[in-house]
Amino acid sequence: MNAAHDCYENAHARFCIAQGILYFEYKPETVISLTVARKVVSDRIQFQNETTYPVLCDIRGVKDSDKAGRDYLAQFGSVLTKAVAILGNPQVSETMGDFYLRINKPSIPTSFFTNEEQALAFLKSYL
Repeated sequence: MNAAHDCYENAHARFCIAQGILYFEYKPETVISLTVARKVVSDRIQFQNETTYPVLCDIRGVKDSDKAGRDYLAQFGSVLTKAVAILGNPQVSETMGDFYLRINKPSIPTSFFTNEEQALAFLKSYL
């Protein structure tokens, strides 16, 4: 993995760090399988270089996910995070985000947003 400046990209997601916040964006049409979940979590942790951040997780590019991928993210997706703001579309993504929050009960502060400014405001209290 080559981290150029404060950004990194793999086949499934882009990661950038700006003003103390890790921006994590799934690429369009991503299907979160167990393999994809393991790859993005592993790359994110390596990219963070043992530093904990509040995370803006943009799921608007997610097309679908399977149970194994969701379960992996629920268990390991919040490693090295202070808080997570899930950013999604008001339609399908909101349903996915609400389901994730109800079923998986994240161990760190996690909220779903459809507005990026509101999501960033939530995260700024964890800087």
